[in-house]
Amino acid sequence: MASLFQTYFSLGFDHILDPRAFDHIVFLIALCAVYTWAEWKQLAILVTAFTIGHSLTLAMAVLDVIQFSSTLVETLIPITIMITALLNVVLSTNHFQKQKRWHYVLALVFGFIHGMGFSGLLKQMQLLGEDTLLMQLFAFNIGIEVGQLLIVTFIMGIVYLILNVLNIRQLSWKIFISGATFGIGIILLLQLFYK
Repeated sequence: MASLFQTYFSLGFDHILDPRAFDHIVFLIALCAVYTWAEWKQLAILVTAFTIGHSLTLAMAVLDVIQFSSTLVETLIPITIMITALLNVVLSTNHFQKQKRWHYVLALVFGFIHGMGFSGLLKQMQLLGEDTLLMQLFAFNIGIEVGQLLIVTFIMGIVYLILNVLNIRQLSWKIFISGATFGIGIILLLQLFYK
């Protein structure tokens, strides 16, 4: 069983770090844009809320409880990036401290959408029998969570250097990163229409 867990853990971990899954990484960057290194606990909870969302959708998709169009999912993922980036800028800094709860709700909801994207990968693999299916899903999601936390730690290390060593204002950083991720979201969306 340990080797089976390790196999699916590695699949989840490798998938999240795969450069071809960069849309997911861009979404994480957009989520991180409004946080500082000192807020790492809130950010870890945020990433976990995102993981819970996509874990639930992933399980329901693999078990054929829900079905969806891959074209719809490919369209929604860049939209989640754009909405997150836009809300980062729209909410003012002073006001935002009181409204960070929206981030947790969005992370959970957008996790549902990103989970649909992950389900395609798992459906392509030969999942073993039902007696080990939950363990496979659990291991895959733990791998994704660990990979996400690694990515977020790296991002926040860069944020720490930019804000504290280069003395860039957090508001300027937030606007810059949110604008960049919004732009990437637009490019990803346009690529779908001009394949």
